[in-house]
Amino acid sequence: MVGRVHRPVGAGRGPAAREPTAGGVLRTGRTRRRVRGHRGPRPHDRVTPGHARRRRDGRRRLRPRPARRARTADHQGRTRHRRRLPDRRRVHVGAAPRGPLARHLGPDSDLGRCRGPEPVHAPGRVPVRARGGPARSAARRQPLAHPQARRRSPGAAVSARSGAPLEGVVVADLSRVLAGPLATSMLADLGATVIKVERPGTGDDTRQWGPPWTDDGTAAYFESANRTKRSIALDLRDADDLALAHTLVRRADVLVENFRTGALDRLGLGYAQVAPDNPGLVYCSITGFGSGAGADLPGYDFVVQAVGGLMSITGDPGGEPTKAGVALVDVLTGKDAVIGIMAALAERERSGRGQHVEVNLLSSLLGSLVNQASGYLTTGRAPGRMGNQHPSIAPYETLRCADGSLAVACGNDGQFARLCKGIGRPELADDPRFATNAARVAHRTELVTSLEEALAADTAAGWQQRLSDADVPVGEVGDVGTAFARARALGLDPTVEVGDGHPPQVRHPVTYSLSTPVTPTAPPRLGQHDDEIRRWLADETETP
Repeated sequence: MVGRVHRPVGAGRGPAAREPTAGGVLRTGRTRRRVRGHRGPRPHDRVTPGHARRRRDGRRRLRPRPARRARTADHQGRTRHRRRLPDRRRVHVGAAPRGPLARHLGPDSDLGRCRGPEPVHAPGRVPVRARGGPARSAARRQPLAHPQARRRSPGAAVSARSGAPLEGVVVADLSRVLAGPLATSMLADLGATVIKVERPGTGDDTRQWGPPWTDDGTAAYFESANRTKRSIALDLRDADDLALAHTLVRRADVLVENFRTGALDRLGLGYAQVAPDNPGLVYCSITGFGSGAGADLPGYDFVVQAVGGLMSITGDPGGEPTKAGVALVDVLTGKDAVIGIMAALAERERSGRGQHVEVNLLSSLLGSLVNQASGYLTTGRAPGRMGNQHPSIAPYETLRCADGSLAVACGNDGQFARLCKGIGRPELADDPRFATNAARVAHRTELVTSLEEALAADTAAGWQQRLSDADVPVGEVGDVGTAFARARALGLDPTVEVGDGHPPQVRHPVTYSLSTPVTPTAPPRLGQHDDEIRRWLADETETP
């Protein structure tokens, strides 16, 4: 029976990790530095050399111990458990790898170098290794250095540090197409080292999903979800390549896969098979319809949009059910996967244990139907298509202007009154048919007719400027190009360069006051990092 299983924090092992060197020293792996004012954990023994005062003659004398408070009745019989600390071996920040790893990589390689401190633990939250848990050597746990890994001074103040929040986390990406690759791409943006495993010869399906194509012949679709990754081509039907995949999984912090249920089990890579050797692994499975009765159904975004009800509420009332313009279900599921992975990593910081995280396309879609799903569950009536109109708010739709369409989103009576005044029809706000939102929804046709008559006097751009100045939420209907132009005009800096001669990428959408996403690199060519990853994987010096 396994008790409290804790994953080692990544402290160094062996003599090399204990060698003091000149200059600043730093704990290896993910061992955290102390916060100023945090006294750190107390020793277990009642009196230790750490609690002794040193006299002037160099000898220690014992510090008197304060009297212990009497136990109350409700404390009788309780046992106080103390957490054991991880080893605090030290190495230089940026120090070159030693031993077999150094012989493989050479003196100039960034692979295996110590990358400096990561965010500290809150007091009392230091992850520890369980008694009898597998001790993982520094050589095994040392991740591939990220292309943009930051070298931080060991003396830098905690409040002044700025780095990628997932720096040092190794992700084995066994996913393909969009949901999984998008999730791992977001993890890479946050500093994780993502190793993408692809089939030799063809690679990820989306490498061929063009047009459009980049100048080097890669589909733009693939580019959208695979930047800042390292690619290794492994044939999982080949015994040697499969063994390398097993080694990668043993060294990883996170695994993301979207194989059909049971496929990885047949290769010995199922969660139950790999967890004993890597109890801290966060293993994320992405399926179309879950791992139960729908396990054998293929999961494609378009199919799930159809069966999941999204198409039934998208499109004009008299038209055909319509899919969204992007693979929205894949995108939602990829983001749900990131949420699950981050939550599991947070749990691992607390307990030291990894876990199996499962997401599926259908559940992510149902979770995104929000008010439409709630309306159905309340009334038992399935909602229908309303085009660009909102089922519960008016005006909340596109309205025709002199040269195009304007999206108008009046969520309350005050906004509607300002709209009426802005278009020169203030009397509409006092009309009993339009005085409240419920009345406007009931008389939507008459309302739209009156509003579009007034809006025909100017262009959509003209009305956007005028009504925005009046604090009315409106926007001219544009295209993807105008969307990027508007974002730039607003100072949002929506794109980022990933290398000379390569198309720009959409910037990571979240900003942070302390952490800094990495500067992305171009999506990898198929097998681009084969040699360096194979050298790293071959340097396993300890059996798990």
